[in-house]
Amino acid sequence: MNRPIRVMMMGLRGFPYVQGGVETHAEHLCPLLVEMGCDVTVLVRSPYQPTEIGPEWKGVKFISLWAPKSKGLEAFLHSFLGVLYAVYKRPDILHIQGIGPAIMTLPARLFGLKVVVTYHSPNYDHQKWGAFARFVLQLGERWGMRWSNGRIVISKVFADLVRSKHGVESALIPNGVVLPKLPNSIGALETFGLKPGCYVLLVGRLVPEKRHLDLIAAFKLANLPDWKLVLVGSADHPDSYQREVMKKAAEAGVVMTGFQRGLALQELYAHAGLFVLPSSHEGLPIALLEALSYGLPVLASDIPANLEVGLSVEHYFPLGGINVLADRIRLKGLAPVVCESRRGWVTQRYDWRDIAEKTVGLYVSCFVGNRL
Repeated sequence: MNRPIRVMMMGLRGFPYVQGGVETHAEHLCPLLVEMGCDVTVLVRSPYQPTEIGPEWKGVKFISLWAPKSKGLEAFLHSFLGVLYAVYKRPDILHIQGIGPAIMTLPARLFGLKVVVTYHSPNYDHQKWGAFARFVLQLGERWGMRWSNGRIVISKVFADLVRSKHGVESALIPNGVVLPKLPNSIGALETFGLKPGCYVLLVGRLVPEKRHLDLIAAFKLANLPDWKLVLVGSADHPDSYQREVMKKAAEAGVVMTGFQRGLALQELYAHAGLFVLPSSHEGLPIALLEALSYGLPVLASDIPANLEVGLSVEHYFPLGGINVLADRIRLKGLAPVVCESRRGWVTQRYDWRDIAEKTVGLYVSCFVGNRL
């Protein structure tokens, strides 16, 4: 092509420093797309996008559109406004992140836009959604997979699901991770009263599918003297699950840091003794990849998305198996904290630059009219 591909992305709250797996995905991917010659504009939700970032960051342009801060409405209404804006601006590619916003795939195609959809997770399986929301999410999956010009899935599990349910092929382009520098500072640990190498860490939003309560119960059973359990993350919309986690955490002496970013988050990762991800549902878990990039010992539930990361069997435990998890935590508490081979393995396997190159390749194939 003689000019940059004009990409408009929607279906996320915003970035950088906005909580969420899709947001982290876009935060790493979009600047690399710019480096590779794309003109990238991201439609962000005004209640979430950090005001200090401004209209452009690392070459990525932001358009802030109104959205209500409402669990049931914000994604749908923001996506509706986003498609109207895209129809007006006519990008070469409209890239929709997630099956919920993908319900706008059919309207976008009817208005002549070329659409790429990334399938991050079958969100209708999440406990927080009611019957109508699940119907909308399933419709978004159907329209996004069947009517888009190009489909990206972040795991083989989802590639198989899309093939079996919708009879179409998709491009397998996973999440990635960046090899971080290990900070020597411990400011965040001092703030929360933690000792290096003596705490179990979970990073993730306070939502039921992360299974924080399983981890709290298992940590109590493990009975590790001088260790603490640290939960990093917050709820987008306060609810009964958040209140239950806070109650159980207070009873067990668990440290809840809220949402963290930048150096504080790096310090919490770098100095942890163990990372645990007990989730019931994941796409391809970025938090788990990040923990591995810091060389941490990790434990994860044996759901397909976690198994696909490719760790050896001792790193997994049965979903909901609190007694097994407690035993594993007790053993991992004696393991070396940082493993350099673990860091190299995960960053080579899940490289963001390779991910960006494959994404640009899909854009080009869609732009010239090929359909997967």
